Amino acid sequence: MKERANFGSKLGIVLATAGGAVGLGNVWRFPYMAGQNGGAVFILLYFGSVLLLGIPCMVSEFIIGRHAASNTARAYTRLSGGSAWKLVGYLGVMTGFLISGYYGVVSGWCMQYVFSSLVGDIHGTPEYFSHYFIEFTSGVWKPILWLVLFLFLTHYVIIHGVRNGIERASKILMPILFVLLLVLVVSACLLPGAVNGIKFLFYPDFSKITPDVFLGALGQSFYSLSIAMGCICTYASYYTRQTKLLGSALQISLIDSFVAILAGLIIFPAAASVGIAPDSGPSLIFITIPNVFEHAFASMPVLGYVVSLLFFSLLALAALTSMISLHEVSTVFLQEEFRLTRDKAATIVTVACSVLGCLCSLSLGDREWLVFFGKSLFDIFDFVTGQIFLPIGGLLTCLFLGWVVPKRISKDEFTNWGTVSSAFFPLFMFLVRFVCPVAIAAIFLNQLEII
Repeated sequence: MKERANFGSKLGIVLATAGGAVGLGNVWRFPYMAGQNGGAVFILLYFGSVLLLGIPCMVSEFIIGRHAASNTARAYTRLSGGSAWKLVGYLGVMTGFLISGYYGVVSGWCMQYVFSSLVGDIHGTPEYFSHYFIEFTSGVWKPILWLVLFLFLTHYVIIHGVRNGIERASKILMPILFVLLLVLVVSACLLPGAVNGIKFLFYPDFSKITPDVFLGALGQSFYSLSIAMGCICTYASYYTRQTKLLGSALQISLIDSFVAILAGLIIFPAAASVGIAPDSGPSLIFITIPNVFEHAFASMPVLGYVVSLLFFSLLALAALTSMISLHEVSTVFLQEEFRLTRDKAATIVTVACSVLGCLCSLSLGDREWLVFFGKSLFDIFDFVTGQIFLPIGGLLTCLFLGWVVPKRISKDEFTNWGTVSSAFFPLFMFLVRFVCPVAIAAIFLNQLEII
């Protein structure tokens, strides 16, 4: 039997898994969520939520993935003894695949904006930015062209395997991403009036704490770390027996949160410098931010051009690192369950994601045959995966590890078979068994507006 691939170094493990978690949720969703929910106070609650919910959930998926050393569906099947709990693994694979379809569409938008920034098209009035975005996203060929190109780049990395593809790409892309972040942070913080944005980010107003803000922070921590998408469980299956799971989870969570804070240090100071509130929701990146850069660097158009290009390049890189992990979930599933070569499995996933992405993209152009119950196919996939599948998957994973998987297996994996301290294991099990399920259930019910 052929030995299963694994990551070749500790750095590769951390960068690859962090790359899977770091994505548009950090650079796009986090800033506008913070902007809408009180800034610094939201960030404090977010950090608490990462410790309370994110890290225990991540370690749970690490334990399941490494112990089974297989794709996500087979991992849950093995640990459940073939019971109905195996469906949680299949849910993770399906969730990752569905997210790949519409996530690829948004990633294609990032590439279009990189190109438009490069040729100098991203400038004008606020109305121009809104018109440009709507016209592009509702079109036929341009969004699809960028979608397919983005998926081809992802495919190229995946077919080269775990060490020569995923790990090598992570070691190249993640340092570039951090350099871009730091350059943009310095550029934004040096703008006149930027200090007001920095204060908004770091000086909490505790009067703004509400149940919705708290639940929003819990939800952001959950999505930002890519919980229940199959990515963490799949990557953990490539971990060696020497990998310290709790230590890796802490490092990855720190990197993920650091990227989110740096993104805030780009957007809040830049927005404050021109008096624009960074709370415009999903349109923040593609409509509001170009307008911010246009005004903030009005006296230095060349610098504005460079900053815009770097910013959308950052978005595209963040999207690519996440897409690689999502693609790998489905690829290794097909490879192992249907005994396909990696090339064939990856090709099937790339083609399927391209078809799914094309349909999601076309649904944004008011095409009635792709609109159901008043929602576009894109919005339906976003809602079903983000607000239903992810919370349910995370909830079931915690219940599965806490109450179904033998405690001996969990402790052996958590402590690396007794070579790592078990001091935090009782706390970990308490969080997974009781705290995380309640918190995730609260997020789920709140998103459906039941509470």
